[in-house]
Amino acid sequence: MLAQRRRAMPSSNFELYAWFFMRVSGVILLLIAVFHLMLMHASIGVGNIDFDTIAGRWGSPFWRVYDFFLLAFALTHGINGARYVTDDYIHAQGWRVTVKALLYVVYAIFIGMGAYIIFTFKA
Repeated sequence: MLAQRRRAMPSSNFELYAWFFMRVSGVILLLIAVFHLMLMHASIGVGNIDFDTIAGRWGSPFWRVYDFFLLAFALTHGINGARYVTDDYIHAQGWRVTVKALLYVVYAIFIGMGAYIIFTFKA
């Protein structure tokens, strides 16, 4: 009889919340990304987007918060998906921890850079 590998049972509900977040963020992203696409690319037009367009749009706090939520949901959704792939395909514990740590560092850097640009931009 072959010995089965057992994984330790998680002591928290993090995986449940991560799974639920993927479903909710997917729906939210569908709505806000499609709205962004329709507004910026269909309504305004790609050829008309320039510095003045963004400066005028970000003159309103609403659009800054909207763009930050778009960034945060998309990046968090993507990093969470990459974390799932890491768990599925990297079996060595050391490599899995290293890759996840790298994902979290990249996530923090990109969220920080995006928030800095969105909230400190002045025309």
